[in-house]
Amino acid sequence: MDKKELKITEDGSHTLFIPSLDETYHSSHGAIQESMHVFIAAGLKYIKNKEIKILEVGFGTGLNAFLTLLEANKSETSINYISLEAFPLEMSLVKQLNYTSELKLEGNVVALYNRLHEVEWESLQHITNEFKLKKLKIKLDCFKASEKFDIIYFDAFAPQFQPEMWTVNVFEKMYNCLNNNGVLVTYCAKGIVKRALKEVGFKIESIPGPPGKREMTRAHKI
Repeated sequence: MDKKELKITEDGSHTLFIPSLDETYHSSHGAIQESMHVFIAAGLKYIKNKEIKILEVGFGTGLNAFLTLLEANKSETSINYISLEAFPLEMSLVKQLNYTSELKLEGNVVALYNRLHEVEWESLQHITNEFKLKKLKIKLDCFKASEKFDIIYFDAFAPQFQPEMWTVNVFEKMYNCLNNNGVLVTYCAKGIVKRALKEVGFKIESIPGPPGKREMTRAHKI
């Protein structure tokens, strides 16, 4: 497994840096603010349902899942969250991440972040009354959806590092995983990615990106 190093991003929150790839898990301009902008504001809050099913491609540090849990508890939205991660992080590294302190959280809420990482894989776990999580230790090409989703958080490493994750075949699979009127959101706005999304039938919306990025992509299944 590639070595990982803790790095502080510009909003004070941690990301992980992989020297062998010269790539980070989150934007260097701010891990928390990127996740809030791309996945919470442009994804979760865009879908107005009170019951939402989410598929995440890339559990990683668990930041997207944790922010979704916090929003679900605040808005009393019922979330069923399925996350794919072929290479889970070691808990010794997870416990060094500073998301709960940067979010100024206290009490029982702080323990929920570690719980997201510690719960059993491959089975649905009730984390809170509003948030259910099922983590699958699997690569995307081995994933077979047994249900449809309202939102896909597509958070793979960038196309130059994981080109196999941004192909027409992958996005066709994602399209088939979504309910009608569902959306796929990703930080990536490269032309090659948007063309692949369009080819399988998505309607593409280029919207303002998080700090440090001019645009991001929201893809609609109409």
